[in-house]
Amino acid sequence: MEFSVLSVNPAKVETACLVVPLFQDGELLPTVAKLDDASERLIAQLLERGDFTPNLGDVQLVPFAPGLSAERLLLVGLGERAKFNEGGLRKALDAAFAAVAKLPVDSVAVGFSDAVIADRDIAWNTQMTLDAATQAVYRFNECKSTPSPLPALNRVELLIADSGQSEAAERGARIGAALGDGVNLARTLGNLPGNICTPSYLADQAETLAGEAGGSLEVEVLDEAQLEALGAHSLLAVGRGSAEPSKLIVMKYLGAADPEEAPHVLVGKGITFDTGGISLKPGAGMDEMKFDMCGAASVFGTMKSVIALKPKLNVIAIVASAENMPDGRAIKPGDIVKTLKGLTVEILNTDAEGRLVLCDALAYAERFQPASVVDIATLTGACVIALGDHASGLFSNDDDLALDLLEAGETAWDRAWHMPLWDDYQAQLESNFADLANIGGRPAGSITAACFLSRFADSYPWAHLDIAGTAWHSGKQKGASGRPVGLLTRYLLDRESEHVVTDET
Repeated sequence: MEFSVLSVNPAKVETACLVVPLFQDGELLPTVAKLDDASERLIAQLLERGDFTPNLGDVQLVPFAPGLSAERLLLVGLGERAKFNEGGLRKALDAAFAAVAKLPVDSVAVGFSDAVIADRDIAWNTQMTLDAATQAVYRFNECKSTPSPLPALNRVELLIADSGQSEAAERGARIGAALGDGVNLARTLGNLPGNICTPSYLADQAETLAGEAGGSLEVEVLDEAQLEALGAHSLLAVGRGSAEPSKLIVMKYLGAADPEEAPHVLVGKGITFDTGGISLKPGAGMDEMKFDMCGAASVFGTMKSVIALKPKLNVIAIVASAENMPDGRAIKPGDIVKTLKGLTVEILNTDAEGRLVLCDALAYAERFQPASVVDIATLTGACVIALGDHASGLFSNDDDLALDLLEAGETAWDRAWHMPLWDDYQAQLESNFADLANIGGRPAGSITAACFLSRFADSYPWAHLDIAGTAWHSGKQKGASGRPVGLLTRYLLDRESEHVVTDET
C-alpha cells in the first residue's frame, strides 16, 4: 500500500474520498470542525437530525459535500469518547477501510490523526491506519477459476495537523504497511489447502522470500535424511505416515552490525494438515486443519515484515513442518521416540503432534545461543476454551520476556494473555516407560502442553504463544487471521529500539 503524509487544510484536499472520525458526544475533532465550517455545517446537521449516529464502527457515506474539494465524505463512528481506546480505533479503521474497499476509488485521504489516545503518538496512529488499509484490500484468489474483484484502493493520504510530525507519521505508516503485507502473506499461506501448501511448498516459499530480500535473508532446508542424521526423531515420527516429506526450514536475517550478536529466534509449528494420525479427529470441521500450520505462516509473515523494515538486529526463523496422516507407517499410541535433545517421549495421543515437532525445533534453536526464543503454534483446543478468539495464550520461563511480548501485543493490538507455567503441572507429564508423555490429560491442557515444550527450552529465555483460538476464523468469515504477525514484528522492533538506546548510552 502506497502512502503520503499531508499537512494541509482538509477542506482543500482533492481526493476521491475523505475519511473522518466522529464521537457520539457531538463535539467535533479539529479536523472535522474545519470540514464542517467549510461545508456550511453539513456534518453537524447530519448529527443533529439523527441521520448518522456515530456508534463505534458505524459508517456513513456522503456522496457529495458542498464546499469541500473531496468527491465523497465517509463518516466513521468512534463511539463514546470516555470509552475510546486502542481497540476502538482499530475497529473504526477496519470498518472505514472495509467500506472504502467497496468504492471505485484508488486513493483516499484519512483524517484520523487527532483521534488521540493517551500514551499513543502519531507514529502509532499512522501505523494502525496503514496496517488496517493494507489488510482491507486482501482477497484470497489463488484457488478460484474466476477471481473475486480486487479493491481499487492502492494509496492512502494521511492528513496531519502539525507538519513537524511528518517524519514520525511517515515512520509509523511505513511500519504499518510492512505489517499489513506480512499479515496478508500469513493469511494466504494459512488459507491454502493442504494439497498445495505442503512442507516442500513452505520450503519453496522460504526461497521466494530470500529472493525478495535481495541477499539479506539466508535459507537452509533440512530434509529427512539430514534430520535423521541430526537425531530429530520426534519431528520425523509425526510425518512418518505421510507421503509428503517433513522439513526443518531455517531462515536467517542478520541485520545487526555484528553478525555474531545473539539472535532472536522465532519457531513456527508447520503441520500442513492434521488428521490427528492414528488418533483420528472427527470428520466434521476437519477441513480447518489446513490451518494447523498458522504458527509457521505467522513466522513467514513476520520475516516478510522484517526484510521490508530492515531492523538492526539478528533474527532466525525455524519452521518445523510435517503432515500428520494415518497409514501403516504412522506412529501409534504407546510408541516411544527419542528427541533431538536426547529425552524420550511416550506418545499417548498422536493428535498431540505439534509439540513433537516443536520440541526438536526448540532443541535445534539452542545452537544459535539466542537472546530469546518464541515459538508460535496452533497447539491446543484447551487454549480456545480458556481465552476464546480474542487473546493468544502466552507461557514463558522468563518474566521479562513475557512482559515484553505482552507490551508488544498491546501496541500492535494483537493481544496475548499471560498463563501460568508452574512446576506443579509438570507431574501430569510423567510416564512409566519414557522420560515424559506427550499429553497430561484433560485438566489444564494448554498449560501441560507448554510444560512439555519447556523441557526443551531450558537453556535460554523462551516463550510459547498458543494461537489455536486466534489464528483463524470459522463460520461465514472462515479464513486465516494472520495473527500474531503484528505482535511478533512489534516485539522485534522494540528489541531494536532497546539496542539502539543501549548503544547510545
